[in-house]
Amino acid sequence: MQIYFVRHGKTEWNLASRFQGGHGDSPLLDQSLKDIKKLGEHLKGTQFRGIFASPLNRAFNTAQGIDDAMNANLPVVIDERLREFNLGDMEGMKFDEAAKKFPEQIDNFWNHPDKYDPTELHGETYQHVIRRGTDFAQEMAQRFPNEDDKILAVSHGAALSAIMGGLLGYPLKDVRKRGGLSNTSLTILETKDGGKSFFPVIWNETSYLGRKLSETDSL
Repeated sequence: MQIYFVRHGKTEWNLASRFQGGHGDSPLLDQSLKDIKKLGEHLKGTQFRGIFASPLNRAFNTAQGIDDAMNANLPVVIDERLREFNLGDMEGMKFDEAAKKFPEQIDNFWNHPDKYDPTELHGETYQHVIRRGTDFAQEMAQRFPNEDDKILAVSHGAALSAIMGGLLGYPLKDVRKRGGLSNTSLTILETKDGGKSFFPVIWNETSYLGRKLSETDSL
C-alpha cells in the first residue's frame, strides 16, 4: 500500500517566516488555494481508500480542497497524529527572533534532531512526533493491506520530515537529511510488508504547480 503525504498549502505565517507549530494557525494564501486545486487535478483519478488530515485548519482545508478538485467525495478524517510539532514557547515567533532567544534549541531543531531538547520551550520531542506518526502509518497499513491500496494524509513540514524519516528507518540524527518539504508538496511512501518498513516512491514533488518556488515555500 502507499501513503500519499502532502504538506499543507502556504499560509500567511509561512510567508512571514513565523513558527506556527501544533497550536498556532493562520489562513492559507490565495495562491495556495490555486496550488491546492492543481494538486487535486494532478491526483484526479487516483483511487484513494481514505483522506486524513491534521486537525489544524491549514491542513484540513488543504485536504478538503484536494478532495474537491479530485471530485473524490471522500470525507476528510481528522487524525491528531498528523498534527504539527508542538513548538511550545516558539509558536508565533519569527524564525530570526526565535534564533536569538533560543539559539541552541533552534540549531538543534533544524540540524541536530538527536540533540534537540524542548524541555525549556515546553515543546515536543522528535521521538514523540516520530512515534505518533509511525503509529498512524502502521495502522493505515493494517487497515488497507492490499497492494494497490492508497490513502492521502495531509500534515505539516516539520512533523512530516520527522515522521517520514522515521518510517524510512533513518537514525534520529539523520531524520531530516533529505531536507525540508515545500508547501503543497507530494511525497509517496510505500510498504509491502504491512507497515514494518517503508521506501520512497516520490519525494517532495511540486512540478504540477507549474511555477518557480520561492524560498518561503520551503520554510
